[in-house]
Amino acid sequence: MEADAVSEGGAMAEERPPRLVDYFVIAGLPGSGAPIPEETWVPEPSGPLRPPRPAEPITDVAVIARALGEEVPQGYTCIQASVGGHPLELSAGLLSGTQPVICYRRGRDKPPLVELGVLYEGKERPKPGFQVLDTTPYSHSANLAPPGPGHPRTYLTYRRAAEGAGLHALGITDLCLVLPSKGEGTPHTYCRLPRNLNPGMWGPAVYLCYKVGLAKANTLVYEAELLGRYPEEDNETFPLPESVPVFCLPMGATIECWPAQTKYPVPVFSTFVLTGAAGNKVYGAALQFYEAFPRARLSERQSRALGLLSAVERGRALGGRAVRSRRAIAVLSRWPAFPAFRAFLTFLYRYSVSGPHRLPLEAHISHFIHNVPFPSPQRPRILVQMSPYDNLLLCQPVSSPLPLSGASFLQLLQNLGPELAITLLLAVLTEHKLLVHSLRPDLLTSVCEALVSMIFPLHWQCPYIPLCPLALADVLSAPVPFIVGIHSSYFDLHDPPSDVICVDLDTNTLFQTEEKKPLTPRTLPRRPYKVLLATLTALYQQLDQTYTGPEEEASLEFLLTDYEAVCGRRDRLEREVQGAFLRFMACLLKGYRDFLRPLTKAPSEGARDVDNLFFLQGFLKSRERSSHKLYSQLLHTQMFSQFIEECSFGSARHAALEFFDSCVDKVHPEQEKPEPTPLVELEELSGSELTVFITPPEEPPVPEGSEPTPQYCYDGFPELRAELFESPQEQTGALPVPGLSRSAPSSPAPRRTKQEMKVAQRMAQKAAAVPELWARCLLGHCYGLWFLCLPAYVRSAPSRVQALHTAYHVLRQMENHKVVLPDEVCYRVLMQLCSHYGQPVLSVRVMLEMRQAGIVPNTITYGYYNKAVLESKWPSGTPGGRLRWAKLRNIVLGAAQFRQPLKERWQQQQQQQQQQAAAQEAGSSQTEPCLERPSPSRPLQRQTTWAGRSLRDPASPKGRLLKSGSLGSAREAQPTVEAGVAHMMEALGVLESRASPVPWHDGSLSDLSLTGEELAAGGSPGDSGSALSTQSTEVVEGLSERVPKASGHQDESSTPRRGLGARLQQLLTPSRRRSSVSRIPPPELPPDLPPPAHRSPMDGLLHPRERPGSTASEILLSSCSLCRACDSLVYDEEIMAGWAPDDSNLNTTCPFCACPFVPLLSVQTVDSRPSAPSPKPAPAGASGSKDAPVPGGPGPVLSDRRLCLALDEPQLCNGHMGGASQRVEGGAWAYLSPLVLRKELESLVENEGSEVLALPELPAAHPIIFWNLLWYFQRLRLPSILPCLVLASCSGPPPPQAPSPWLVPDPASVQVRLLWDVLTPDPNSCPPLYVLWRVHSQIPQRVAWPGPVPASLSLDLLESVLRYVGLNEVHKAIGLLLETLGPPPTGLHLQRGIYREILFLTMAALGKDHMKIVNFDKRYKSAFNKLASSMGKEELRQRRAQMPTPKAIDCRKCFGALLEC
Repeated sequence: MEADAVSEGGAMAEERPPRLVDYFVIAGLPGSGAPIPEETWVPEPSGPLRPPRPAEPITDVAVIARALGEEVPQGYTCIQASVGGHPLELSAGLLSGTQPVICYRRGRDKPPLVELGVLYEGKERPKPGFQVLDTTPYSHSANLAPPGPGHPRTYLTYRRAAEGAGLHALGITDLCLVLPSKGEGTPHTYCRLPRNLNPGMWGPAVYLCYKVGLAKANTLVYEAELLGRYPEEDNETFPLPESVPVFCLPMGATIECWPAQTKYPVPVFSTFVLTGAAGNKVYGAALQFYEAFPRARLSERQSRALGLLSAVERGRALGGRAVRSRRAIAVLSRWPAFPAFRAFLTFLYRYSVSGPHRLPLEAHISHFIHNVPFPSPQRPRILVQMSPYDNLLLCQPVSSPLPLSGASFLQLLQNLGPELAITLLLAVLTEHKLLVHSLRPDLLTSVCEALVSMIFPLHWQCPYIPLCPLALADVLSAPVPFIVGIHSSYFDLHDPPSDVICVDLDTNTLFQTEEKKPLTPRTLPRRPYKVLLATLTALYQQLDQTYTGPEEEASLEFLLTDYEAVCGRRDRLEREVQGAFLRFMACLLKGYRDFLRPLTKAPSEGARDVDNLFFLQGFLKSRERSSHKLYSQLLHTQMFSQFIEECSFGSARHAALEFFDSCVDKVHPEQEKPEPTPLVELEELSGSELTVFITPPEEPPVPEGSEPTPQYCYDGFPELRAELFESPQEQTGALPVPGLSRSAPSSPAPRRTKQEMKVAQRMAQKAAAVPELWARCLLGHCYGLWFLCLPAYVRSAPSRVQALHTAYHVLRQMENHKVVLPDEVCYRVLMQLCSHYGQPVLSVRVMLEMRQAGIVPNTITYGYYNKAVLESKWPSGTPGGRLRWAKLRNIVLGAAQFRQPLKERWQQQQQQQQQQAAAQEAGSSQTEPCLERPSPSRPLQRQTTWAGRSLRDPASPKGRLLKSGSLGSAREAQPTVEAGVAHMMEALGVLESRASPVPWHDGSLSDLSLTGEELAAGGSPGDSGSALSTQSTEVVEGLSERVPKASGHQDESSTPRRGLGARLQQLLTPSRRRSSVSRIPPPELPPDLPPPAHRSPMDGLLHPRERPGSTASEILLSSCSLCRACDSLVYDEEIMAGWAPDDSNLNTTCPFCACPFVPLLSVQTVDSRPSAPSPKPAPAGASGSKDAPVPGGPGPVLSDRRLCLALDEPQLCNGHMGGASQRVEGGAWAYLSPLVLRKELESLVENEGSEVLALPELPAAHPIIFWNLLWYFQRLRLPSILPCLVLASCSGPPPPQAPSPWLVPDPASVQVRLLWDVLTPDPNSCPPLYVLWRVHSQIPQRVAWPGPVPASLSLDLLESVLRYVGLNEVHKAIGLLLETLGPPPTGLHLQRGIYREILFLTMAALGKDHMKIVNFDKRYKSAFNKLASSMGKEELRQRRAQMPTPKAIDCRKCFGALLEC
C-alpha cells in the first residue's frame, strides 16, 4: 500500500513507474532432499599453481638479538632469507650490532594481527590502536637499527583484531623481507611497509612485507545452485540469467567445520554486473551468510575431509566441532541502487534470524518488488518503511547527460590515488588486460565500473566481469583484453598470468611484468595531463578530510534531515572527479569531428570500415608529437572503431555523444587550468519536497477481543513458498508493473535531446534581450514545428518524392533568408525521411546545403545522414536519356524567355488603351450624383489614382532554371515524346491551358523546373485568401481526383509528332495573341515567393484576391486578445514581443499595463456545404445590395474606389454575400508561443506517434495544438494537411470502406483566413475608427457593428485624422484623438491604442497597397517624440498613445503583417 504525503498519489499510481527490483533469488547448496556430491568443485587453474598456504593466521611477532645469545622462542618461525633467497642480517657489518632477527607465530588462541608498521622513535608517534614492539622476549631492546647517534631507533608496531572477531576475521597470513638492491620486488598481494628497517649507512635497505587474508581450513567447495526465486515467471523484456547463482557466491558454496563456540560472522555484501548480448547491464546485489548444516547429510569421506572424524581411530567422531554452510540471497535490477539493495537484504536476513512474526518473509519480498518504484521527477523521494525500526530512503538520481552506472569515482580515487588512477586510465585507453582484486567484494564492482566510465565517450568492447566467480576464472587466460575483478583469495591457489596488469585495491599497488608494461603518463598530452593530475590531487586531499564512509541510515530522523546534506557533499565530490576525467577525454579527442568522412556516393564493400569513416592519419598529425605513440595505439583499438561507427551511423547513445561534443567545444587543451564552469551541468530538479511513503505490508486482521499471535518463526533462511506471496492484484494501492505503451513510439529523429533543449533554451534567453534576435528565434521554432509535422505531410501526399522536394525547397528558402534555427531537427527529419523513402541523392543535397549554411552536424544528424546514404537504394543505370530531355527542356525554356519581351510590349499597349478608355469614362461620370452599376461587358480594372500603375497589371514573369535532384530517381511510367513536350510547354505557360493544371508525376521532364513570380489571375504575393490556401494545400489532393485528371491530360496531349512540331514552331513565333491564363508553379513545390522578412508588411492586407468558385469551409483565425486588467486589445506582434523565453510559460505581457495574461487564439469555422437539397435564399442585405458586385460578373470599375475596396471585405471572398446554408462554429484556445507549442507537440508525437497529426480526430482531441499549428503554418505560407482535417473532422468518422486514413477532403474547398483584429467585436466598447469609416463609406463588412456609436466619433473627426496623416502632421492627428476622447477615466475608452486606431483607419481609407507601415512607423515615432516634449512620455503612455516596442516591430517584420482586418 502506498501512502502519499500530498494528494497527488492517485495520479502518480496511474503513471506505471518502473520497479526498483525485478527478481529475488536464493543461491547455495541443494536443500535437504538433494544429496551432496562426493567430489568437491575445484575450478581449472588459469595460472601456475602455488604451494598451499598455512591454515592459521599470524597472532604474534617478535624480534630476537642473536648477538646477545637469544634463541628463537618455541612455536615461532624465524625469517632468515629474503624473498629471492638471499641471506639476510640486519645491521650487518657492524661490530657493535645486535644482529636482530624477526620471528612470528601462528595460531588461533588469540585474535590475529591485521596490520604492521615501522616506527622511527623521536620522529613520529604511534598510530592509534597500534602497539610498539620495543623489547625482545628476553627483555632486551628490540631496536632494528644499528646503534649510533646518527641512526633513529627503529621498532616494529602492530595492530590486533578485536576480541570476538571470530573465525572469519581478516588477518596477516604471511611475512617476508625484500632487498631492492638485489632486484627484488614486492610479491603479489603483499603490502610493503614504506620504512626501511636498516636506516644506517652500512648494509642494504631492507623492507618488511606482509599479506592479509582469510586463513581457513577444513572447507569443501561446491558450485552454487538456484534454490528459489520470485517471481517464478520471467519478464519478457528482462529474463532471469542462468548464471546468477554463480555470481551470488563467486567463491562457491562451501561446507566448513568450525569450533563449536565460534560466533557467526557478519554477512558479506557483494555486488556484480551482468552484461547482456545487446550491451545492456543488469545490476545484482547479494548478501552471503552462514547457516547450520546437518552432519547427517555428510558422507564418511566428507566428514574426514572436514576434520570431523579422528585420523587415528577410524570412525570416531571428534567433539567440539560445528558444521556450517554458506548461502546467499540476492536481488537483480536494471538500476544500480546498491545502498538500497544492501539495506533490503540486511533486513530480510535479520527477519529470518529473529521472530516470531505475524507476517511471512514472502510477504515482505513480494511487497518490496511490486510496490517500491524507482525514483522519478514525479516521485523524487521515496521513503520505504520495511518495519517499525527499518527504513530506507530512495532519492532521485542527479539528472546528468552521462550514462547511469554503478561507478564510484570516490572509491577509485581513495583506493588508488591520483597517480595510479591516471596509470590505469592509460592502460584502459590502450586496451591492456586488467585484473582488479580485493578482499572486499563490494568494492570490486564500483571500481571496475569507474574504470569503464572514466573513458567516456569510448565504450569498453572487450570482456568485462567486475566480480568474476571462480567458475569463470579461465577468462584470465583469454588472448583478448579484459577488465576482470576477482576476490584476492584466488591468488592463494594461483599466480597471476604474466601478461596481466594486477591492481590490488587493499594495498594500493599495481603489479605488472616488464614486457607488458603500459605506456608511461609522459605519453599523454602534456597540459591536459597536468590539469588532470592537479585536479585529482586536490580532490584526493579534500576526500581525506571529508569522506567518512557510509552513514547510519537506519535512523528515520537522519534520513529526513541530514541525509541529503551528507550525500550532497559526497555527490559533489563524485561529480568533480568524474568531471576531471571527462575534461581530459574531451581534450584528448578535441577536433575529432573535423576528420569524419561522410558518405557521398553509393556504398561499396568496406563502407563501414573506420578508414573510410575517419581520416586517421590527418587526426594523428594534428596531435602533439610526444603523444603520437599513445594516439597510434588508441586509434587502432576496438572501442575507438566502435566510437567512430556510432558517430557516423548513430546509436542508442546519441544523446550522450552529443553531450560529449558540447564538452569538446567548451574545453581548451592549451590552458593549464580547468575551465571555470563545470562540464557536467546538472539539471535543476522540480524543487518539489514531495516524499512518497511506502508502508509495510498489512498484517492479517485480528478478531475483536483477541491478541495477535505470531505464527512465523524461522531457523535460518526458509525455502520460499508460493502460496505465501501476495499477488499484485490483491494489494491495494500497489503500483502496476510497467508494460508496453499504449501508443506507438515515434521515431527518434524529431525528438530533441536534453542537450539540444538546453542549448535552445539558452539561445532563447539570449535572444530575448535583442529585438531582432527574438523575432528570428520565434521564426526558427516555427519552422521546427513544420518539420515535426513533415512525416505526416509526406505520408499523406500523393507523391512522396515531390513532398520531400517541397521540404528541401523550404530548407533552401530558410537558408536564403538567414533563418536562425535553434537545433538541427529540420535537417534530421528530412534526412530520415529520405532514408525511409529511398532518396539518398536528396540526403546528400541536404548535407551540402547544411555545410554551405555553416552548420556542423552533430552526432545525431550525422548518424541519420550516413544511415540514409548507406541503407537507401541508389538509382541504377545511366542518366543519358534524362540529360537529353533536360537539354531539350532548356532549349524550350530559352525560346520562351526570348518571347517574353514581345509579350510584355503587347501587354503595355493593351494597358495604355484600357487606361485611355477608363479616363474618358471617368470624365463623363463626374457629373453623375451616384455610381452606376458596372456593365457586365466591361472588365474589372482599378483606376491608378493613388499609385503610378494598376495593381491588376500582370507582372512580368522572371523565370529561372532550377536543377533538381530527381535526375537519378526512377520513374514507373515513361510518357511519349509528344506528350512530354506538350506537358512541359503547358506547365511553363507556353501553351494555352486546355486541360487540368495538375502536372504529371511520371517521366523525367520534372527534373528541371521553372519557378517564376507569375501568379494566378487576381493573386498577389501577400494574398492569404483562397489563392494562398489553394497553393499551400494543393499537394494533398485526393487520389481519386488525381488519377482522372492525369489520364485526361495525357489523352489530350497525345498528338502526332509532326503536328506537335508545327504547333511548337507556331507558338515560338512572335504574334499579337495574348496568353489568357497565367500559370502558377506546380502544386508540389511552393511558389518561390519572398519570405515575410523581406516583403512589405502591408502587401496583401487589402489587396484584391482571386475569387474561387466555391469553398466548402471557411476558417477565420485571429490572435488579437483582450487584457482583462486594462481592457485593452493586444495584437499579434505585441503578444510575440511579450512572450518569455520559457517553454513552460503560457503568459505574455500587456504592453499597456505590464500585467501577464494568457492570450487566446479565436477560431470561427463557417461550413458552407449544403445540408438540404435546395439552398435557402440569401438575405436581402447581402446579395440584394446595389453596391455589391454581381456574382460571376466583372465587378466595379473606374474611379469607384469605395466599391473597389469593398472587394477586399471578407464577406465577398466567395463571390457572394453569404452562403445559402452556413453552419458557424467558434471557440477560443490558448495562443501558445512557438517555444511552448514545440514542447507540447514533441510530447504529443512521442506519446502517440506522428500519425496522430494526420488523423481527423486531431482538432477535437488536441484543439490547442491543432489551431496553433494551423495559425503558424498559414502565417508562413507553409503547405500542410491541417486545413483538410477540419472538414474531415466535421464529416464524422470515415466510412469502413475508406482505403486509407490519409485520404482527406480536397484542400481547395477549405479556405483559411488570418485576421488582424478580433473576430467578434465587443458591443459594450467604442467601435474602432476603421469600422466607422467603412460604415460612413457604405462599404460592406464581414460583421456589422452591434452597438451604439458615440456622437463624438463623427465623419468629420475621421476625415480630419486622415487629412493630418496625409499632410505628414501625425502629431496633430494624435492630439485631435486625445482631445476628442478626453482624459481618463471620464473620457471615452477605446480598446485599441491610438497607434492602432490611426494605422487601421489609414489602411481602410487609403488601401494598404498605397502605404507602408515602415514609413508610417517613422512618422508616428517622430510625432510621438514631438508630443512627448510638451505632454510628457508618461502621460502619453497612460493614455495608450505609444507605438509598439522595437521587439514587436521586429516580430511584425519577420513574420509579416496579418492580411486582413
